[in-house]
Amino acid sequence: MSPGSIGILGFGTHVPYWRLRGDTVAAALGKRGGRGSRAVAGSDEDTTTMAAEAARHAVRSAGGAERIDALWLATADPVYADKANATAVHAALGLPGRVHAADLAGSVRSGVAALLAGLHYPGATLVALSDRRNGPSGSPDEAGGGDAAAALVVGQASPDGPVPLLAEFLGCGSATAEFLDRWRRPGQPWPDSWEERFGERVYTSLAEESLDRALKASGLTAGDISRVAVTGPSARAVRSAGTRLARLGVPDGAFADDLTSRVGNTGTAHPGLLLASMLERAEPGDVLALAVLADGADTVVFRVTGAIAERTRVPSVEDGIARGRDSLSYADFLTWRGLIRRQQPRRPDPDRAVAPASARSETWKFGFAGSRCAECGTRHLPPQRVCLECGSRDRMTAEPLADTGGTIATYTVDHLAFSLAPPIVAAAVDLDGGGRFSCELTDLDPAELDVGTRVEMTFRLISTAGGIRNYFWKARPAREGTPS
Repeated sequence: MSPGSIGILGFGTHVPYWRLRGDTVAAALGKRGGRGSRAVAGSDEDTTTMAAEAARHAVRSAGGAERIDALWLATADPVYADKANATAVHAALGLPGRVHAADLAGSVRSGVAALLAGLHYPGATLVALSDRRNGPSGSPDEAGGGDAAAALVVGQASPDGPVPLLAEFLGCGSATAEFLDRWRRPGQPWPDSWEERFGERVYTSLAEESLDRALKASGLTAGDISRVAVTGPSARAVRSAGTRLARLGVPDGAFADDLTSRVGNTGTAHPGLLLASMLERAEPGDVLALAVLADGADTVVFRVTGAIAERTRVPSVEDGIARGRDSLSYADFLTWRGLIRRQQPRRPDPDRAVAPASARSETWKFGFAGSRCAECGTRHLPPQRVCLECGSRDRMTAEPLADTGGTIATYTVDHLAFSLAPPIVAAAVDLDGGGRFSCELTDLDPAELDVGTRVEMTFRLISTAGGIRNYFWKARPAREGTPS
């Protein structure tokens, strides 16, 4: 690796807790069969919250928020139009105000576009890829889709830098063509597609072109590739492209599991998910190739460095898959997607979030920063001007707490409160280092909960009213790879 090399400085992923099994869908629709399962964003998750979760892990693995110069959020399913979604992720991570935050949205190819652009940006770029995939009931798009997010910190580092490169960028190759393969009108809940054999023929030749250009740019041959992942919205095209790449000399044992049987195809997020999965298994010196088939083909090539063995550990792709709960019913899935409306408890609907109040409390509401008294050291949640212990006024320092674990002191299960996924579980959490915080719990089975359970914080959707998403923090049972 030469001084000033460009590549990957850190990475993180988020695979939602919930799974929808293929046989569950088949049984609900009166059909036989149904294989595998797909990851499903919870009723309190969207592409913004999933991106924030993956990005938190990536930033931690790359040495912290102060290293980030830009944040780009790529998704084919943005929460807002006109308004940037990346700014909510920026606030949730507590990134400095100097960090440029923007969206690359609207197509599956925006994910690899953000990665390539980040590799050429003059600074450390946090590239967050997030998506929720939908389809008509019983369709391959519904059963084979998935929800997830991945994030990579890319940029330049020298060998003796504080956070060295985990993988050096060697080169890329692209092939673009205009053809009507898959499309979705604004406001349409899922894409339409042409007959898959048409896309298969076009994509196979484009994949060959992009690999050839990537290898020439990298100074490598197909036989030099240690691991390769091929992905795209069309499963048939991906299979055919893989066969073609093998004929070009990519070793048979180099093809990575595409994860679709366990989490589904997560669209915009899937290239990042597969790249992270390969990095988690990589050895120093491995050459990794990622081929993305979406409105063309892009192949990106990296060489893994010796720093991979010493990287900061964060929850892995396999951790996210292993902790999934596959008891989600098809009716709940459709309810969370807004495709069916079910009777809710007869309680008032949530109020719309107020813009001025949200702006005033940004560091608390989005960044989950409490305050600590400089006189007596008491921690306050939410932040206070006057210390509740010693009475000191305006002697507080902000204290980010999103990565602070806690323990459940007491909890209650509420079957009457408004929720798309009842019951609501609320708890009083004693945070490590002081401070008690009352919040909702998520990603759990209430029957398995107990006083003393260790929890971690997670950025989630609290409610939606008047077209406004109200975000805040919840707690969930702690998992491996999180700060203690």
